[in-house]
Amino acid sequence: MKQFVPAAAVVALQVTASLAEELLPVQIRAPSPAHFSDLVANNTLDFGCRPIAHPTSDGKFELQALLTRDQISWLHGEYSSDEAITVQETALDKRQTSGKAPIGTGDRFSGGSLTPSGLGTKASTASIASILNVDEINSALTGLANAYPGAFFKYNLPYTTFQGRTSVAAYTGAGPDTSKYRLYLSAGMHARERGGPDNLLYWVSDLLAANKSGSGLTYGKKTYTNAQVKSVLSAGIVLFPLVNPDGVVYDQSSGSLWRKNRNTRSGSSGASVGVDLNRNFNFLWNFRKFFSSSVSPASTSPSSEAFYGTAPESEQETKNHVSIYDKFPGIKWFMDIHSAAGTILYSWGDDVNQSTDPKMNFLNSTYDGKRGVTGDSVYKEYIPAADATAIKRAADATVAGMKGVGSRSYVSQQAVGLYPTSGASDDYAFSRFWAEPGVSKVYGFTMEFGYSTNFYPTTAEFNNNIRDTNAGFMEWALTAIAVGL
Repeated sequence: MKQFVPAAAVVALQVTASLAEELLPVQIRAPSPAHFSDLVANNTLDFGCRPIAHPTSDGKFELQALLTRDQISWLHGEYSSDEAITVQETALDKRQTSGKAPIGTGDRFSGGSLTPSGLGTKASTASIASILNVDEINSALTGLANAYPGAFFKYNLPYTTFQGRTSVAAYTGAGPDTSKYRLYLSAGMHARERGGPDNLLYWVSDLLAANKSGSGLTYGKKTYTNAQVKSVLSAGIVLFPLVNPDGVVYDQSSGSLWRKNRNTRSGSSGASVGVDLNRNFNFLWNFRKFFSSSVSPASTSPSSEAFYGTAPESEQETKNHVSIYDKFPGIKWFMDIHSAAGTILYSWGDDVNQSTDPKMNFLNSTYDGKRGVTGDSVYKEYIPAADATAIKRAADATVAGMKGVGSRSYVSQQAVGLYPTSGASDDYAFSRFWAEPGVSKVYGFTMEFGYSTNFYPTTAEFNNNIRDTNAGFMEWALTAIAVGL
């Protein structure tokens, strides 16, 4: 398949608020995931957070994308003679309807004098009217620190962003000793994936409120006792709710479906601005060396949504994310919160798992240039059998909890899925144990809440996402405790 080459007018198009109106959801259907292989290798197309082949009721598979009209026309032409693959444009882009959840204005927490309150401690009819803006995310952390002194701690991370913003992390549940914290959750890495920081902050708010009042939590049809609340808190929770503040500020102000950060060193205008932070971690980052040339786990093009940056951890946001492992050396479980796909992903993301040949692993240079082809037997990523069982158990439990809320269905799957990834936060978390002697083993997960490519949820979807994810967090944490901290 040839790369899509846009018309001159599209090349000149700047990424502004109007761009969101020109990106339309498209469904590509085929008999098998293998039919999408060439398509997902095309770094000029936007498949959301990552390409996922969803099974359909008629036994086929569906790949969803966000494309311009020029790209849609090109796609129709590319597959016009292939009866096995069909391309269908959604008639109405519901992200642009009046029902989408608005971004909050002002500061609902008044600089931290008011405390955030989630949905798990409220009546089933309760609703949150708007998505937190960037200032409110920081204000929420201050509000929790003020409401729970000695139990909730926040601190500034060491690296300021490209645009000069200070990022904030927090920890709660296991007291001031940072060596006692076992769970780490982050959100807001991809700017357009609205609601991720809200999901995390409202869950922690629920835990603290229920712990103080002696009550349990309810998310739709899922309920949790006060004993379970206390158990989860005692595991020690570290939260980094807004990894990419520059990108989120831009997306919230422009409505442009912006994904990357706002670093202009590799490109100063339009789509060339920014780095995909979830391809910037130090795990097989140099994909041209480590992976087969037939796959594209990231991109070297600054204009790509998957641009990997100029070096592993080249971005300040990535450095901040990694610094948390140093401050909290006892972390054993990590979850990165994304949208929109309806999946829970577990390691590895570079190739299919295997537990029989320990020498076939990401550190072995013998396999450089061979990784990432999921249908072959040349390379598969080693994972100890006990680890494979543990992470699958936690992913399945998380999915069961999210389904149990009653809003929608979710699935668990290995992160490699339809195509491999490099430089991702979840694989970096898991890889540290082997790459950096002496550090703790950390199981890495990615939660993809919501529906495919629906990055701007309606108000109803936004509230459903909060309940779904919060039940998922509870099940994930409880399973982590059961497996072992």
